[in-house]
Amino acid sequence: MGIPVFILAGLLVHFVFLASIFDIYFSSPLVHGMTPQQTPLPPPAKRLVLFVADGLRADSLFELNSNNTPQAPYLRAILENNGSWGISHTRVPTESRPGHVALIAGFYEDVSAVAKGWKENPVEFDSVFNESKYTWSWGSPDILPMFAKGATGDHVYTFCYTAESEDFGAQDATKLDTWVFDHVKSFFNSSRSNQTLFSALNEEKVVLFLHLLGIDTNGHAHRPYSKEYKENIRKVDEGVKEIVSMLESFYGNDGKTAYILTSDHGMTDWGSHGAGHPSETLTPLIAWGAGVNYPQKVTSQLFEDNFLKEWKLENLKRMDVNQADIAPLMASLIGVPFPLNSVGTLPLEYLNNSNHFKAESMFTNALQVLEQFKVTKHMVKKKNMSLKKIIAVPLSDSEQINFLKKARVYIQQQKYNEAVSLCKTLINLALEGLSYYHTYDRLFLGLSIALSFVGWTTYVILVIIKTHTNLIKATRNNNKHLLCCCPSICLSFFLLIQTSPWTYYVYCLLPVPIWYAVVRELRVIQDPAANLWSFPIGQSLGFLLICILGIELLVFSFFYRSTLTVGLLVFAGWPVITQLWIQAKRTTLIWTLLCVLLAVFPLMPVVGREPNIPLVVAAGLTTLLISCFSLASFSRSKNKYQSKEDLKVYFYQMFSIALSTYVVSSTHNSLKNKQGLPVFNQIISWTTLASSSALPLLSPTLLFQRLFSILLSLMATYLLLSTGYEALFPLVLSGLMLVWIQMEQEALQHYGLSLKPKVTAPDSYISLNYQKHLLFPLGVFFIVTAFFGTGNIASVNSFDPASVYCFLTVFSPFIMGGLLLLKVVIPFLLVSCAFEAVQVTTQLSSKSLFLIVLVISDIMALHFFFLVKDYGSWLDIGTRHMHAYTNMHPHVLPVSFWKLKFLLICFESS
Repeated sequence: MGIPVFILAGLLVHFVFLASIFDIYFSSPLVHGMTPQQTPLPPPAKRLVLFVADGLRADSLFELNSNNTPQAPYLRAILENNGSWGISHTRVPTESRPGHVALIAGFYEDVSAVAKGWKENPVEFDSVFNESKYTWSWGSPDILPMFAKGATGDHVYTFCYTAESEDFGAQDATKLDTWVFDHVKSFFNSSRSNQTLFSALNEEKVVLFLHLLGIDTNGHAHRPYSKEYKENIRKVDEGVKEIVSMLESFYGNDGKTAYILTSDHGMTDWGSHGAGHPSETLTPLIAWGAGVNYPQKVTSQLFEDNFLKEWKLENLKRMDVNQADIAPLMASLIGVPFPLNSVGTLPLEYLNNSNHFKAESMFTNALQVLEQFKVTKHMVKKKNMSLKKIIAVPLSDSEQINFLKKARVYIQQQKYNEAVSLCKTLINLALEGLSYYHTYDRLFLGLSIALSFVGWTTYVILVIIKTHTNLIKATRNNNKHLLCCCPSICLSFFLLIQTSPWTYYVYCLLPVPIWYAVVRELRVIQDPAANLWSFPIGQSLGFLLICILGIELLVFSFFYRSTLTVGLLVFAGWPVITQLWIQAKRTTLIWTLLCVLLAVFPLMPVVGREPNIPLVVAAGLTTLLISCFSLASFSRSKNKYQSKEDLKVYFYQMFSIALSTYVVSSTHNSLKNKQGLPVFNQIISWTTLASSSALPLLSPTLLFQRLFSILLSLMATYLLLSTGYEALFPLVLSGLMLVWIQMEQEALQHYGLSLKPKVTAPDSYISLNYQKHLLFPLGVFFIVTAFFGTGNIASVNSFDPASVYCFLTVFSPFIMGGLLLLKVVIPFLLVSCAFEAVQVTTQLSSKSLFLIVLVISDIMALHFFFLVKDYGSWLDIGTRHMHAYTNMHPHVLPVSFWKLKFLLICFESS
């Protein structure tokens, strides 16, 4: 296979591998074509008011203050005297869009929606708003439009403030909620002089939605235990009281208004969300008004947590729900059809109605979920010849009919409890069936992709043996094209009669040409296999075992960062093990010291929990001090500066470091004093970011001087993105990289190796991998350390949102995500440059070097392919979904950079 074909094949295989993950694991769970289901009995409420306090934690609302007074007096009085309460258990990812979709549409959105920033609808879906006669909503432009855009007809109206209002650096974020309350009051006041609007507001099946973003904004900016966050809760409590009073007055206290207050997600103590910590997944739920049960007194309650005692609510019945259960509750209260894609189960304990109404509502809920099951099953049947291969098919057609007939008979016989119990069983079975059929082809497609990837990795290994050793003898190729054509024809015919989508053809046919190429190169291993016994068996097995163990430990480090500490401590003893310390004692001492220092970082708490700006300032000052010593050292070296322009570049970079240090301190002090982000600081930050990539190109081309210039440029940007101890990480890491280069040169001199592009058979085993000084293990290990040294980059939740405050404070998910991604990439760039420098100084073959790294990364990728999860937090999903979008997943960047580098090398060679 020629180089151009090899490059195209590599790009194709990895593109298919990336795309297949979304197709196999993250395809949309939504189906269409269901019949709307509505409770036949009249509803208890004519209208529903939904308050969603974005980012409100359950404990923040329910717990008492130090003086035993409630945080929200009005809402506390409601749950004690007028309504029902509980905890709404959200699913991860705990973000605003999926939280609101679960609340209002009743289903848990697939993760691929993050590619659109949670703003656009990747697929159309039904919601309570869509089923209502009229919905008026007030709040954030990030949330409201997605429900109006997906609604049929013109009956969902939105009133939003500007996106610029969502400023984390604003003096008072409670103004976002005040805006909502004021506009709702103004809206109802204006309706008195607008007969059309007045008539619409008095219709049945009306929804009023108040999205309150202030609590979330204050939580991000000041943390959930701050006085700003708690004061915002009090403001919301007062606002809810005023709105309820106004509505009751407007409707003449007709007793036909139902109220629900809840939250889309909670928030960690350090002001972020997205993962699965209880502080993020436990949100409050309070319901009162028409059709809602009054407080129920109890003597004891069985819950695993101690919240009831902490909140002093032991005597009031707590009724926990899943977040998606709130959608059918709202639909039942105002008598609209249940959202078509809802997977929620109606929480009957919240309803204050007859047993007949509850049974009919639960029967409707069962019909609605069963409709989804039937449509999904039909779709799977349509693209498969038969379902005979299915073992234990859930809910056959006859079982469905029996369940429905029996439930209907129970209702007619007024055995309502039995009917409810049977409907709940049917709902659970239908949900299990939905999951089963949604993942029906997962194993088949996953094995096809794995077969392709294993074949590709095998082929790359054969290419390494073929092109970088002389272990093989020249032999003629026997072209057996039938080996490729016959399986392709058979597979195509099978997929054709299955009426499979075109992507299935790609996934299933791709292994055929790949393994055909492998079979053609099998001659590569014939001679090495024949000479296998000439190698030391113990040493060969030991080397193979070390390779396998090393790769498994790298995979393990993706889940447990402390593994990196162990690895760094082991590598600290490398010079001693290899006897290098004898001829380079000072370099060895520095190497060991820096390894130990770097080993501390993976043991530190994840970035963002405790911001510490003085540490960032200390990192900036340390960088300046090291810069002064380095410049003095360069000036005394044999290689003098060629011109004063070189000095100017270094001085400008040092000035940028000083300026970045000042900007970080100044910005955070300004935000702390609620004075906003200074414009001057913002200009300096963006200017520094723009210049950091160009300045190293103007520095001297001498190895250490160029690397030093790269460090200064990247460090200036990294300081602006730092909030604590992580600012010291690239400084220690780059120091270790420079010593690594020096150690590699010492190793060359120690072993007297003279590496060549081609190696002879006796030396190939050792020299090819250059294992005496652990070049490849060190390189790959440092890559992983660069990514996980200060946090788990699989989840943006691991990083403090304050990291980007020097650049912007107005909410902008793509810009903020890009800046956080840059922060992740900077340590990797330092390692990448060092790796390139080591390759240059050791004169190793670029192709063999990057092909081996390619093999290692592909083997790791295959591990993660089978560990992918389509549920859980960004951290859970991202750690395993390594080849998905880069703002969520850890391994895609190093793998992609190595592959890009290799492709460029091949291109230059061709």
